[in-house]
Amino acid sequence: MGTEQIISEGLWDNGAACGRRYRLRCLSGSGYRPCKGGTIDVRVVDYCNKRPCPSTIVLSADAFSQISPTPKSKINIEYIQYV
Repeated sequence: MGTEQIISEGLWDNGAACGRRYRLRCLSGSGYRPCKGGTIDVRVVDYCNKRPCPSTIVLSADAFSQISPTPKSKINIEYIQYV
């Protein structure tokens, strides 16, 4: 089951991205062991209205905690769209 997230303008595609699903995996980040193993599935529900947006995909705290043990760390993710 996926969680609902917001994305940057670059992925938003004038609203066409709403409802798209992505599978994310943490690749690297700051600090000691910034990534947990495994993936998380997310669904796009809105775009990031901050300028500039801080991330390509802005994760909720719950979603972030599923792929990284450190809530305030910055991580690099790999993502693929799936149907």
